[in-house]
Amino acid sequence: VKLGTVAEVKIKGKTVFLLKPNTYMNLSGKAIKFWLDKENIPLENLLVVTDDLNIPFGTIRIKAKGSDGGHNGLKSTQQLLNTADYARFRFGISDDFKKGKQVDYVLGEWDEDEKAKLPERLDIASEAVKSFVLSGLANTMSTYNGK
Repeated sequence: VKLGTVAEVKIKGKTVFLLKPNTYMNLSGKAIKFWLDKENIPLENLLVVTDDLNIPFGTIRIKAKGSDGGHNGLKSTQQLLNTADYARFRFGISDDFKKGKQVDYVLGEWDEDEKAKLPERLDIASEAVKSFVLSGLANTMSTYNGK
């Protein structure tokens, strides 16, 4: 599949494309731009989901726009879309790693406590994405930010 794996689903009659880029993370903007153009998706319907080392594990932060915050996937997306005005959903993974071990940490396994909490956190995250589709960004931010 071109630049990623795509699933097309319906949520209460609305078509949603879920994209998992198969590019390196720091080139993920290329996949996002390709699929936005291919499916003629307006920018206001884009929600980019990322992990975030700067947020405690499982915490959700949804924003309408902003900087890349040092996240190379967001940096790539911002460059290729030529704007920072797109919604992003950041899922906290914490920064509990030793200096120089960031890659191992990000690509590693969840610890036992995180594994126990992950199903509930993913359920909430999935509800937040559905809310974005059905209720819009503003309602989703006020309902799910910080949860």
